[in-house]
Amino acid sequence: MFDIAVFGSLFLTLFVIMDPPGITPIFLALTSGRPAKVQKRMAFQAVCVAGGVITVFGLLGHRILDYLHVSVPALMIAGGLLLLLIALDLLTGKTDEPKQTKDVNVALVPLGMPLLAGPGAIVSVILAVQKADSVTTQVSVWAAILAIHVVLWLVMRYSLLIIRVIKDGGVVLVTRLAGMMLSAIAVQQIINGVTQVIQGA
Repeated sequence: MFDIAVFGSLFLTLFVIMDPPGITPIFLALTSGRPAKVQKRMAFQAVCVAGGVITVFGLLGHRILDYLHVSVPALMIAGGLLLLLIALDLLTGKTDEPKQTKDVNVALVPLGMPLLAGPGAIVSVILAVQKADSVTTQVSVWAAILAIHVVLWLVMRYSLLIIRVIKDGGVVLVTRLAGMMLSAIAVQQIINGVTQVIQGA
């Protein structure tokens, strides 16, 4: 009732796309200044949101996109633009202003979606579910999805220990680095989407 090859393939694909180590500085930057208890809760919420989005698209992905007349490249470009806006906020220091961020639940956007449950992860899951033509492979696919979300939660949950070491100055540095990395991810997503549009034309 379990296909280790299917599990391993999808898990590794999602690990590369969702990038648990890479999400650490971004998570720290977006949640800086909040109490540790709140940050832990946001880590859990972000994973729940990502898991919910991935599950919905895994079950109904093509129907949703067809109903909305949205192509996969369009989804990638839109996600990239949204990430680019957030990256610019991180780079310019707007996230340091308490009034703008303290009341915003970044666990929903951008952490849950589109950072974790981004176009790449959504498309990968849609394709994996489509190819799973037996109960064994279906179980393996959903086990891989669950496993990567557990890994994501553990990484963000225990990344809070880093804050105690790097202090406030380190958080500012991490925020700027996260902004640079996130902007690169965003631009790459947009490029991938545009490339697919051109290839499909």
